[in-house]
Amino acid sequence: ETSIGIAIGSLTFTGSVVAAGKLHELIPGKPIVLPQRWLLNAAALAGSAVMTGFFLNPATFASSYGTACLLANTALWGFLGVNMVLPIGGADMPVVVSLLNAFSGLATSAAGFMLSNDLLTISGALIASSGTLLSDIMCRGINRSMGNVLLGGFGTDGSSAAAAPGARGRQDVSEVSAMGFVGMLFGAKKVVIVPGYGLAVARCQQKLAEIVAMLRKHNVTVHFAIHPVAGRMPGHMNVLLAEADVPYDIVKEMDEINAELPSYDVGIVVGANDIVNPATQDDPSSPIYGMPAIEIWKCKHCVVLKRSMGTGYSGVDNPLFYLNNVKMLFGDAKQSMDNISTCLEDSQDRFSVGEASGRSADDSAGHGAAEPEIFPEAMKVIGILREREAGELRVSFAPSTVLKLRRMGFSI
Repeated sequence: ETSIGIAIGSLTFTGSVVAAGKLHELIPGKPIVLPQRWLLNAAALAGSAVMTGFFLNPATFASSYGTACLLANTALWGFLGVNMVLPIGGADMPVVVSLLNAFSGLATSAAGFMLSNDLLTISGALIASSGTLLSDIMCRGINRSMGNVLLGGFGTDGSSAAAAPGARGRQDVSEVSAMGFVGMLFGAKKVVIVPGYGLAVARCQQKLAEIVAMLRKHNVTVHFAIHPVAGRMPGHMNVLLAEADVPYDIVKEMDEINAELPSYDVGIVVGANDIVNPATQDDPSSPIYGMPAIEIWKCKHCVVLKRSMGTGYSGVDNPLFYLNNVKMLFGDAKQSMDNISTCLEDSQDRFSVGEASGRSADDSAGHGAAEPEIFPEAMKVIGILREREAGELRVSFAPSTVLKLRRMGFSI
């Protein structure tokens, strides 16, 4: 029990250090494959077997040689932990972290057997089983097997998709300001939001919840689309939204909402990348081809809130950013949310006028005898540039504002 517990504990510790380094970008997120990787692993396992044999020998167990063998075995398993995690790309780190958590449970159970402590044994078994189950759920969420993740080297095939980031840049995308984005929301009846790990990093879920409440107050249908592996583990985004008191009935899973996405007027991506990548479906050369994704590009319009044009943890460029119906809102997500919230609060009357206009139109349609509104004589004329192409959004003027201006004595 001592040898097994220390071996698994050493592998878990060094593997966790490497995984943390990749997640915090202290170590490059791309797979790092050492030369003769499998030969080194085999040599380390063989050395470990020899050291374990010497350690279990009664002649050396209680001597300094036994301690030296145990320390050498610990170092060998520590190396195995490093060599296991280094070849695995940053996109798979959540799976690795969950699996290492399961390994820590095994080490705890081994310590429980060694100390004859039932509490340690049972708690370790629970940690190991839950970590393994969570890892399996995450692998299913990205449509890959556990073995494929642990073999590593994901994304190192030099495919065109992986090499794409250098070919296109920020000048190739359409950008939108916070005010322009708010203008899009004024004309929307249905909005869907896809949260990602960037939402957790920016800690802006509370402000996002306030924006959602404001939209729903003005009869805009809002839903959240949750990917199974968004964030660091399954349910990460659900927990964040629950903390912000987002109603659970507007939170939908990926499989539940994908078919409905074409009916949404505006799709909003907050801090997500790989889980909304169209290459998962239409680019067989992409390393992430076949991974289930939220098809946000099928919405009529889409806005992506992102700090830069950087890739996700997979290291693969996202063609979503360059689509004609997609606009980029660059900046820190928290600051962007603050700006959007301020613009919405300052423009509440645009929602009110739109609702009043809608009610007037409904009343006119339902009561043919209703008299048309009489406007005061126009004293000044306002000219508006006409939008000539379908989907053109270069004119920052809402049609619902015409009614208000006519009442003020303007001719449009």
